[in-house]
Amino acid sequence: MRFAFLGSGSEGNSLLVQAADTTLMLDCGFSVNETVSRLARLGMQAEQLNGILVTHEHSDHIGGVARLARKFKLPVWMTHGTLLTQQAAFADIAVTELNPHHCIVIGDIEVQPFLVPHDAREPVQYVFSDGRRRLGVLTDTGHITPHIEESLAGCHAMVLECNHDEEMLRTGRYPPSLKQRVGGRFGHLSNRQAAGLLASMDISALKCIVAAHLSKQNNQPELAAQALSEVLSCKLDEITIASQSDGVDWISID
Repeated sequence: MRFAFLGSGSEGNSLLVQAADTTLMLDCGFSVNETVSRLARLGMQAEQLNGILVTHEHSDHIGGVARLARKFKLPVWMTHGTLLTQQAAFADIAVTELNPHHCIVIGDIEVQPFLVPHDAREPVQYVFSDGRRRLGVLTDTGHITPHIEESLAGCHAMVLECNHDEEMLRTGRYPPSLKQRVGGRFGHLSNRQAAGLLASMDISALKCIVAAHLSKQNNQPELAAQALSEVLSCKLDEITIASQSDGVDWISID
């Protein structure tokens, strides 16, 4: 199994997960043309995708999903709550509603959604498995819950939100209401919270970690890498940072 980012950040998010003959896209916050261009950079074409999974209805995650699915006739999976906010946009698209407590199998990939606290209708994140290896994805989460820890325990690779440095957010230019939203219990994880998750859960199988959804205004890649590397007792360059412009090239989960 392997995964790659088309891009990660407030201007657009999209992740690919591939196992054997199955390639799934997680979210798409880019235009069709931009998505096709970024797929090509990874050696992929949209016609090769087996479908798109959606985490929640915020535009940087779902903004390009309907147009891409419609153009290339791709099936889409999302929760009932997310679909309720998007019924008009997806009226003519094959959408399967996910039960966030039930695992599904799409081709060669097993997909386990899990609920997260975020300011959306029914937001989820996912664990992907090919039967041997598990990839856990956690972004757009305001705080860590026991359910999140349980869902991600034992993953061999993780994508983990490091949205902001708490001091940079506190002293930055965001208005107070936005600072409260980002740093609140239904906002985004800070570097400290992400590191705290790793410190509190079973990471004995973890071989690879990617810091994602970094804020351009309220974080720096080196700060995110430092926070995670201290918990993992590894070098800074062993922490991969997903960027908004370049994403992350394919990473194999051995």
